[in-house]
Amino acid sequence: MTSLNSNAYRLSVMAAGVVGFLGAQLPAALAQQQQQIPQGWFKACTKQEDVDICNVQNITTAGNGQLVTGVSLIELKGKVNRKVFQVTVPSGRLIPPGIGLQIDTGKAQKLDYVICFPDRCVAE
Repeated sequence: MTSLNSNAYRLSVMAAGVVGFLGAQLPAALAQQQQQIPQGWFKACTKQEDVDICNVQNITTAGNGQLVTGVSLIELKGKVNRKVFQVTVPSGRLIPPGIGLQIDTGKAQKLDYVICFPDRCVAE
């Protein structure tokens, strides 16, 4: 059971790293092209070794370009098969442990933080 938990943790960190990579690369590439971050939902795919990774994402930014909230639906296919739902928020403020996700009038579900970077934290 410990091995299963360890593998799940590694996959969560890998998926969070992918989100971090895509999130970091997208604004830099867009800034070079003098474009804005895509509004609404968009999809970005990449391949890492034997795993195809697709991320359907919605990013909300402030007027200065700082991340407000990012929502990602990540699918890993190949040697590793997994679907991950992530929410990304800035870390430059007091953040309670975890994020609450509520759809319409449904019950709120807690998403725990899995990793934090200097500029953002990711919950799954």
